[in-house]
Amino acid sequence: MNDKLKGGLVVFLGACSFGVLSTIVKNAYGAGYDLGEVTGSQAFFGMVILWAGYWMQRLVTRGRNKASGASAVSGAKPTVWWKVCLPGIFTGLVSVFYYKCVQLIPASIAIILLMQNLWISIILDYLFFRKRPARLQIIAAVIVLGGTLFAGGLFNNEAADVSVEGIAYGLLSGFCYALFILTSGRVGNDLPVFKKSALMITGACVMIFLIFRPTFFFDGTMIGGLYKWGLPLALLGTVIPPLFFSYGMPKTGVSLGAILSAAELPVAVLSSFFILQEHVEWLQWVGVALILGAISMTNIRFRKRRKNHSPASSGGYRDFVFSSLKPDWVTLNKIMLFA
Repeated sequence: MNDKLKGGLVVFLGACSFGVLSTIVKNAYGAGYDLGEVTGSQAFFGMVILWAGYWMQRLVTRGRNKASGASAVSGAKPTVWWKVCLPGIFTGLVSVFYYKCVQLIPASIAIILLMQNLWISIILDYLFFRKRPARLQIIAAVIVLGGTLFAGGLFNNEAADVSVEGIAYGLLSGFCYALFILTSGRVGNDLPVFKKSALMITGACVMIFLIFRPTFFFDGTMIGGLYKWGLPLALLGTVIPPLFFSYGMPKTGVSLGAILSAAELPVAVLSSFFILQEHVEWLQWVGVALILGAISMTNIRFRKRRKNHSPASSGGYRDFVFSSLKPDWVTLNKIMLFA
């Protein structure tokens, strides 16, 4: 197996781990746990695991430097820690809004609403940084919106039963995720992978604990069974994806990596269909296909034009997000998706 194929497989598996989160959350609700307990336990376990990974990485690096006689001192001043924590606020809100959405509407529709961050990012990028969207970006955004109408079940008989409140929370999760994308890639790129992600999840954890009091630490809820849900959510949503993406993205490249990372969408719909037994109409599958097609179209086009244009001026509507990042940081736009 060559490196590109291996990297692609790893990126795909990392995206799949994101896709099953909504199904786990639905089951956690079914087991009697509430929004604050689910989001808080996931953020806590994610923070602990990532900080542990950072300190282990630091010990290993220090040992290697000591054995080789190399100096670990760098002349560059590292980014102030609180600036890296701030984007975590947005991802903490993504977690709260998205999991609330999952509580109110089918998981297969909730993931579609979260994916609206794709066109919201284009608008925010123009408003804040005056980057005019390319024609292909606009076309892709229109396709995504059209696909959302199908994938969201707007033309199904059951569409009237979908909670308006749930839709609002889903769109808020997409908006906050777009804000996270625009901010996370612009700070802390001089830090080790584990440290940057640990600082971000710390910011998310603080935000969630400010919204929901973490009483589960003291009333026996955590040791009573909450850990059975918080730990896998942290591993699948906070730990495994960044490790897999940071390994696979440099091997596949941004364009192919962005396409493969979109696997979270069909995986979320499939898991809701097979595991949660949610009804998914064939028109919803058409919508999913349209959204995936828009992602593929823009990123394939970006790949063809990359040799003649700088990344910042490329046409891919997901790639403009990644264009300012170093290859090792491409994945960090998704690390905190479900803090």
